[in-house]
Amino acid sequence: MEYIVLALLIIILVLIVILLLKKNNNSDDKINKLEISLIKEIGDFKNDFSHSLTTDFNNQTEKLDNRLRLINDKVNERLDENFEKTNKTFTNVLERLSKIDEAQKKIDTLSGDIVSLQGVLTDKKTRGIFGEVNLEHILSNVFGLNNDKIYKTQYTLSNGTIADCVLFTPEPLGTIAIDSKFPLEHYQIMVDKNNSASIREHAEKMFKSDMKKHIDAISTKYIIPGETSDQAILFLPAEAIFAEVNAYHTDILDYAYKNRVWITSPTTLISTLTTIQIILKNIERDKYTKVIHNELRLLDEEFKRYKDRWDKLYRSIETVSRDVKDIYTTTDKITKRFNSINQVEIGEIDDKEN
Repeated sequence: MEYIVLALLIIILVLIVILLLKKNNNSDDKINKLEISLIKEIGDFKNDFSHSLTTDFNNQTEKLDNRLRLINDKVNERLDENFEKTNKTFTNVLERLSKIDEAQKKIDTLSGDIVSLQGVLTDKKTRGIFGEVNLEHILSNVFGLNNDKIYKTQYTLSNGTIADCVLFTPEPLGTIAIDSKFPLEHYQIMVDKNNSASIREHAEKMFKSDMKKHIDAISTKYIIPGETSDQAILFLPAEAIFAEVNAYHTDILDYAYKNRVWITSPTTLISTLTTIQIILKNIERDKYTKVIHNELRLLDEEFKRYKDRWDKLYRSIETVSRDVKDIYTTTDKITKRFNSINQVEIGEIDDKEN
């Protein structure tokens, strides 16, 4: 831009000179020479201007290329980073999708198991087996597997009835019978809100009747005076049924209380058994405490005899010590007497005799 302005200024200056020369009526030779000189200078200026312009353009082009190259490198770097992040994200998405697929398969399997479990629980016999297995599992978790000293399953009482389990606890608890009951049919109809109110009311009455029948059976079969405790446990293997009874059917609880039957669920039975286990451990601890106390009493007697014997020995040692001291004193006196005798000269004795 500076070169263009300078060229224009020179051209204007030349034109002004030409006009001045024409005005002064100069000769054509001078004008021609001036024109030739001017044309030469303009050509030189044009060449210089073209060279400078080319050089500047090349420099600007090189700078632009460098800048574009840097921008291209940055863009490629960013694209690589974004591609790597996108690839990781895509990999994580695939992993999550595979986990979701596995979880879906497990849910489908669990749904099938639940359906099959519902099919199993529709039969009374299989429900009874389910309750017994659940009860045995809880007992083995609390007391250990096959701990016959504390509990036995399928235990036959003196009246010929077989209890699902009996607990051998110390007095005043004694032997406690546990029997599993699973009143499911009328419970399901009672809580199904798709049923009409009349159907649900009838199912509720039948459910209460079923529960009272179970309570009566346990009270008459598993409470035997002189053999078992005066109370027994009814085990409901379903928490939902236990919650239903406690929340909405307190009359069943009162009826069970009057008949000395305690209704439990898996959770409450575990708490009850854990409490019994603590009582048994405390009894064992007290038993060993009594043994230790008895041993300490015997040890106290032995220590008293030891003290008496030590006192006798001490007195004997003290007497011997006193005798030794007396003997030492006598020995010292005899030694001194012998020393005095030895110091007397024989000549002195003869003089005394004459």
